[in-house]
Amino acid sequence: MAGGGPGAFIGPVHRMAAELDGKIRLVAGAFSRDAGRNAEAARDWGVAPERAYADVDALIAGEAGRPDGAELLAVTTPNHVHFAQSAAALKGGLHVMSDKPATLTLAQARELAGVVSASGRLYGLTYVYTGYPMVREAREIVRRGDLGAVRKVVVEYAQGWLSEPVERQGSKQAEWRADPAQAGAGGCIADIGVHAFNLAEFVSGDRVGRLCADVAAVVPGRMLDDDCNILLRFGGGARGVLIASQISAGARNGLNIKVYGERGGLTWSHERHTELTVDWLDGPTQVLHAASSYLGAAARAGSRIPTGHPEGFVEAFANLYGDLADAIVAGRGDAGLVPGIEDGVRGMAFVEQAVAASRTDAGWIELDGSLA
Repeated sequence: MAGGGPGAFIGPVHRMAAELDGKIRLVAGAFSRDAGRNAEAARDWGVAPERAYADVDALIAGEAGRPDGAELLAVTTPNHVHFAQSAAALKGGLHVMSDKPATLTLAQARELAGVVSASGRLYGLTYVYTGYPMVREAREIVRRGDLGAVRKVVVEYAQGWLSEPVERQGSKQAEWRADPAQAGAGGCIADIGVHAFNLAEFVSGDRVGRLCADVAAVVPGRMLDDDCNILLRFGGGARGVLIASQISAGARNGLNIKVYGERGGLTWSHERHTELTVDWLDGPTQVLHAASSYLGAAARAGSRIPTGHPEGFVEAFANLYGDLADAIVAGRGDAGLVPGIEDGVRGMAFVEQAVAASRTDAGWIELDGSLA
């Protein structure tokens, strides 16, 4: 693991998720640039002291010289080092699971796509919400054509934790997210907007082709955006609306998606993530529940305990890690439903192009998510 030392939020989530199903074990890490924190993380997580490395380059070199060396690197650091760490690991023969976004810039994401292709290794990206069983069921319902042709997609991700300038009040998690040097061109849009964007494409099965963006920093003095309102046009003809906000005071982690077709629509909410509601144009409303026998194979495989017993965020992460582990063991060239570098490039294209279009009041623009 790269990152995840004391005080980190997402690193421990990656660790718990990776180890949940017994397919992956944490054996080495460069957990912190601070030697004391690095040693503390290793001690707390049962990693041998000599396998707590000063940096990722040392980790790659050290593990390459061991008969029991690491095979997969989890990148859980801030955005500005994702590219260097992922590229170094892939070139060093390791598979990679990276936190999102893939890189700091679109140019880096496209360069990383070339590295992934040349490496022969697997690359996964933790757009975690694609790991929820009922999100995978929603995708399957749309893919089967149950709703008919998709006409409208509405996705919202509302948080309120940046309603005040907490990045100037000692919040470690806010500090780097509000710093362009560490977060990149986008703030809210790169932190949670890309999740909403990825979810819209994952569930609808379609790609956004055009967008019209209003991206703003609402809190005075903030350098990066904290609120986004974006109109979408999908390649298949559907219209869409994407809202991402971190200044929606009182909102916790309000992610939800609605997809409407010719014959009905479906709704999934992160706050009721074990349920999927399907409303028919001419029929009764259905509420589907996670871990039920009537669900598709992908949704059933994503649950570990009987229906009615709640699973959540860590388990969704674990589904991505489990799928990647299965692909590595089987020697497959892809990891199935795990988001990959193409999703990473599209996410960075969405961030940079939406921010630029909003800044210049460009109106509708073409989204260029090409790999090169």
